[in-house]
Amino acid sequence: MERIYFRKDGHLGIVAFNRPDKYNSFTRELALETQEALDRCRDDAEIRAVLLTGVGKAFSAGQDLQEVIAAGGPSFEQVLLEHLNPIVEKIMHMEKPVLAAVNGVAAGAGANIALACDIVIAAESARFIQAFSKIGLIPDSGGSFLLPRLIGWQRASALMMLGEPVPAREAAAMGMFHKAPPGGGCPEAAPAVGRKLAAMPPRGLALTKKALQASAHNDLAAQLALEEQLQTRAGQTHDYKEGVQAFLEKRQPEFKGH
Repeated sequence: MERIYFRKDGHLGIVAFNRPDKYNSFTRELALETQEALDRCRDDAEIRAVLLTGVGKAFSAGQDLQEVIAAGGPSFEQVLLEHLNPIVEKIMHMEKPVLAAVNGVAAGAGANIALACDIVIAAESARFIQAFSKIGLIPDSGGSFLLPRLIGWQRASALMMLGEPVPAREAAAMGMFHKAPPGGGCPEAAPAVGRKLAAMPPRGLALTKKALQASAHNDLAAQLALEEQLQTRAGQTHDYKEGVQAFLEKRQPEFKGH
């Protein structure tokens, strides 16, 4: 893979967009390699958590418009159905926690791909921009689904229609994502959070992710029924027994993932 930097750090899979000269804007090559890297993380039993970030000064500036307007370039339908939507779906459906480390600007599809991750940590200097309205487009890559659920209808509407950049600290304060450590601490904080996730019980986290995503559609009765089902499954795992035993013995648990 030429446009993706991928490595393993113990049980943590690190995937970084590697097109820094273009602010990690998406081309077909970058999008397909991102999909491939996410599939590798999904299928590698040694990887228990994924860290998604960007090389250089940006997380991702979204779709590379030069590719779209070029002769023979992909249509918007291709960009969404083949390039960007599968990335969002792979992040959302992966039975492993995905952490986004937003090291710089996250604009357009780049912002919404970050928001699709389970936990987002951003550098204090990062900015989030729903840039679509500036060129007559609508929010895509799941943005119209995710953002109003994170920050409410009014704020999402304003950010999407006005297209104004939101500094990381302000975005965190409005509930868009987890946190923006002071002093530009994203590069240091994110790997530590990723390793912490990778050391936790994988099945429990996978079932938690499933419950959270279902809550966007379920009513209370359906969600209570799902919690009962998932909790029963979690209670049958080795990691549950190990967690309880470690608690009683006042030691650190050693989770196995089953």
